[in-house]
Amino acid sequence: MRRFLTLVSGAAVLGAASLGVVIAWPVGSAVTPIAIEGNVDRGAYLARASGCIACHTNFEAGGAPLAGGAPLETPFGTFYPPNLTTDPEHGMGEWTAEQFAKAVRQGIGPDGTPYYPSFPYTFYADFSDQDIADLWAAFQTVPPVDEPAPENDVSFPFDQRWGLKLWRAAFFYDPDTEPIEGRSDAWNRGRELVRGAAHCGACHTPRNLAGGRDIGASFAGNAQLPGGSKAPAIRPKDLAKNDWTVSNLAYALQTGITPSGDAFGGSMAEVVRDGTRFLTPADREAMALFLLNKDTVEAENSASN
Repeated sequence: MRRFLTLVSGAAVLGAASLGVVIAWPVGSAVTPIAIEGNVDRGAYLARASGCIACHTNFEAGGAPLAGGAPLETPFGTFYPPNLTTDPEHGMGEWTAEQFAKAVRQGIGPDGTPYYPSFPYTFYADFSDQDIADLWAAFQTVPPVDEPAPENDVSFPFDQRWGLKLWRAAFFYDPDTEPIEGRSDAWNRGRELVRGAAHCGACHTPRNLAGGRDIGASFAGNAQLPGGSKAPAIRPKDLAKNDWTVSNLAYALQTGITPSGDAFGGSMAEVVRDGTRFLTPADREAMALFLLNKDTVEAENSASN
């Protein structure tokens, strides 16, 4: 019995020590100074492409632009996108460009706390310093809104942020947006947008019980989106089977109108309304070309997203 109690006690001590290590374990890497001058117009364009306005504005409640988003209901709790205005207390008014870079590319706040993956930072990890500088310049033009976003409503154990360190270790994949040699400029641009800024895989890829994407089923659709909606498969064979072409998909990304004459609903309607309709025709066509091209299948099979 004494030996048994000693083993149990030792296991408890080891477990507590391991937990302490995880809690104290720093995440992220140092950020080099962002010394490049940003382009406000390009930053605003990238913010639209990245879904910042759609997620961080509560349109239904009449919220100010980027002052905090509508509730995002998930199996893990309800998340509220934060205030991204220049307000010094409730927004990013006291942030530095480097803190912004770490938040966007690494999903880590100024205080070192990891963000929940309801913020799709994993798709932004390949943003260049110029991208960050442009975004930062654009966000500096947003009027301050002195209102805090609601606190996330997340129950135990998901309210323990240290657990996100383990999640990141398991599911923080490189978005793999770099150009592939031998592909056309338009195909590579579509790949950059679809796999990066536009983060199509965030909704159109199924997730496991831990909320991580099923990489083996990239773009195969997701029947359990937040709020109970669904996202269809957008692999080339699935799109072609449903009469999608490069031209009508590019048109749908501009207007929200599908080949059957119907209109997008739910979160996809918001994507078009607040994001893709502001893109250039060339960028919308590039996204459609990438998604419908049979070469995409080969590329995606060897990719990590």
